[in-house]
Amino acid sequence: MRREPRADGGSASIEFVALTLVLLVPLLALVVMVTRVQSAAYAAEAAASAASRAAVVSGLEALADGSSDADALARAREDGRLAAALVAEDFGWGPSLDVVLTCDGACLAPGTRVSARAAVEVPLPGVPSFVRSMVPATLTVDAVASSPVDGYAP
Repeated sequence: MRREPRADGGSASIEFVALTLVLLVPLLALVVMVTRVQSAAYAAEAAASAASRAAVVSGLEALADGSSDADALARAREDGRLAAALVAEDFGWGPSLDVVLTCDGACLAPGTRVSARAAVEVPLPGVPSFVRSMVPATLTVDAVASSPVDGYAP
C-alpha cells in the first residue's frame, strides 16, 4: 500500500513567522544595544570636553577675582563637574556619569592643560535586575578631553 505525500500547503507562512522571530528579535536587541552605547559615547565625549573647558574658564575667573590658588582650583573642579553633569543629563546619562579632572603640571598656570576623563556606565538592555545583581551587565564608555590654559596670568 502506497502512501501519498502530505501536502505542504500553509507551512510557508508558519516558517516565515518562526524565522522572523528567531532572526529579527536578536537583530533588534543588537541595534538597541549599539545605539545606547553610541549615545553614551557621545555623552562621555561632550561631558569631558565641557568639564575641561569649564574648569579652565572658571578657574581663571576665580584667579582674576583675587581668589587663592587652592580656592580657584576648587571652584574649577566644582564647575567642571557641574558642566559635565549638565551635558550628561541632556543626553539622558546623568546618574551614570563619573568625571575626573587632572592637570598637566601646575594647575591653571599659563601654557598647561586641564584634562577631564568622563566615564558612563551603560546597562545592557533586556537584562533583568536580579541577573544584574549577580553578574555585571554593564559597559563602561570612557572619553578624555583637554583644554589649554590660555596665556592669561592674573
